[in-house]
Amino acid sequence: MGNKNIDVLLVEDNSQEAEIVRLYLAKRYSLSYGIRHVRTIANAVQEIRQQSPDVILLDLHLPDTKGLDGFRTLSSAAAGVPIVILTNCNEERTAASAVRAGAQDYLIKREVNAALLHRAILYAIERQRAEQKMSKLQERYALATSGANDCIWDWEAETGKAFFSPRWNEMLGIAPDVRVERLDEWIDRVHPEDVSEFRRLIGGKQPDARRQFENEHRLRHENGEYLWVFARGVILADDEGRAMRMAGSISSIAKRKETENELIHRALHDALTGLPNRVLFVDRLQQALRRFKRNNDLRFAVLYFDLDRFKFVNDSLGHSAGDSLLVSIARRLHSVIRPGDTVARMGGDEFAVLVSDIEDESDTTLVADRIHRLFDQEFSIAGRGMYTSASIGVAVVAPQYETPEEMLRDADLAMYRAKRSEVEDTVIFDTTMHQAAISRLNMETDLRRAVARGEFVVHYQPIVTMNDRRIVAFEALLRWVHPERGLLGPDSFLSIVEDSGMLATLSWWVIEQACAQVRDWRADFVNGSPLGISVNVSASMFRAKNAAQRLKGIVGAANIPPQDLSLELTERDCMDNEEATHAALTEIQEFGVKIHMDDFGTGYSSLSYLQRCAYDTVKIDRSFISGIDSKEGGSAAVIKTIVGLGRMLNMNVVAEGVESQSQYDALMSMDCPEAQGFLFSKPVDPTAAGELIRQSWKLN
Repeated sequence: MGNKNIDVLLVEDNSQEAEIVRLYLAKRYSLSYGIRHVRTIANAVQEIRQQSPDVILLDLHLPDTKGLDGFRTLSSAAAGVPIVILTNCNEERTAASAVRAGAQDYLIKREVNAALLHRAILYAIERQRAEQKMSKLQERYALATSGANDCIWDWEAETGKAFFSPRWNEMLGIAPDVRVERLDEWIDRVHPEDVSEFRRLIGGKQPDARRQFENEHRLRHENGEYLWVFARGVILADDEGRAMRMAGSISSIAKRKETENELIHRALHDALTGLPNRVLFVDRLQQALRRFKRNNDLRFAVLYFDLDRFKFVNDSLGHSAGDSLLVSIARRLHSVIRPGDTVARMGGDEFAVLVSDIEDESDTTLVADRIHRLFDQEFSIAGRGMYTSASIGVAVVAPQYETPEEMLRDADLAMYRAKRSEVEDTVIFDTTMHQAAISRLNMETDLRRAVARGEFVVHYQPIVTMNDRRIVAFEALLRWVHPERGLLGPDSFLSIVEDSGMLATLSWWVIEQACAQVRDWRADFVNGSPLGISVNVSASMFRAKNAAQRLKGIVGAANIPPQDLSLELTERDCMDNEEATHAALTEIQEFGVKIHMDDFGTGYSSLSYLQRCAYDTVKIDRSFISGIDSKEGGSAAVIKTIVGLGRMLNMNVVAEGVESQSQYDALMSMDCPEAQGFLFSKPVDPTAAGELIRQSWKLN
């Protein structure tokens, strides 16, 4: 599907639940979604007539329909469009009826999360395409069969003799001069698994004087193998329903069966690696779950993992190299899983293993350890050696699991916990992870609402000169006035902001607020004298098109000198996409805006990079300031070096996190120019910050 925008028709009369769907599909995925929302089946039909969607999300209970009637109406109006039912109706009978009627999926609203809904839509579209392709192939093969060279057969009850055309001998490898004259010779060749159904069709008493039959079965070839054939015929019966005459044709359908098997294999296996795909894995997981429900001793687990830094392989060596790496990993995985276990490629660089017949969690740990060890060996890709690793999440079966998706969800949660961990590369799921995921989702929803409700504010922490503690600038810091939890600092929500794609939006908002605020302070307190304002930003913001122009527009609208604004970027952030970052920052500096390197000393601390980017200020990370009194940590030596480096490169130096008089005295002895921290003031609202300016500048 590439980067196509997926047109989603959402048929939902509950506006709140419709909004939740919008939020789920607003996440950053490889595909984007366009959502058309209607509240009734009638409106949905009108939308379909105007433009057929890619997929339909349908609630079963709507103002103008109940149950599956609405589904049937939309199926007729939008033939070939996959329909995913998204409802609060958790009835197995209804779900089964919907799937039999052609629904691609049946989701319960309270069980759905963003990732599950995203995957359900993609799988619905792919399954619909697969079904359409299969239908066309079946039609094509039916036409081919009708024109094939069939065996013609005939049988009479009066004589008991049968006739088979020469094609019979050709199909079954019988010598041309051998005549087959008994119907039993046909029946005797039918596969044991097929013979009872075949006898039922051609034998017994039936009320119809004339009836037709069709049957697929396997016939034994002279070489001992079985050949799939398709038999069709007409049966003429006497008044008592006994067969008196039968005639018809027999076609070899071996090629069709091979094709069907191949199509089934392709539908259930990954084309690149040959491993089972998600569909087959979920089916086997479902079977394992059913066995466990019948017998709780039949325990099993799901291992879910993806490759660390796989995107780097694609970006640096190309997608063909990435594909080669996936194929190599698939081959190795076959060598480490146990007989009876299933390993599958779930999509992208994600894999899963179904570990059957376990006694306790230690069995899954052994399998996980074997998987980790296979990554210890070098991979030869695109003519060069490379290494990769994996983060593994484990979900062990438990009575509360009802569906395969629940186990996959929990294994996925555990995997992401492993990816974030600095010490664990395998994490076994526990219920607190699910609760944390729900809490995180609720927090993200609240964050998006907070933007619309204006719940964000900016607080300001002063930056002072060391020699006289005079305020020369402020750092603008985002705060969230949560309606229930009160004032929250960024540590409470920043990671969610970054994951949800809201970081740039909020950062631009903070820049606007900060520039407007420093303009007011200059007018009210310092009579136009220089007063700096610094804002934490991400370098990626300024690699976007027209970002520099947007910044210039904000500064111009605030009517402040560009030199009053400073952008703070972390050392690690600047090292990503170094050339593009350097070009963007150069344009900003030429305009006059200053660039600060935040948290200096915690990253690469590259002197050449520091020179090349010509930062205006480096900010010493608070971790060094907190250890300045220690005789063993070496923080004092690092701080002296950074201060000297700033003096040598004509850069300002600010010490962050100064909290005690002893730290202040130590920094004074090292000739550190400026500092900020709780010793001077905690971050405060604009009114309190104005009072700090008044006191610092000794204004009446």
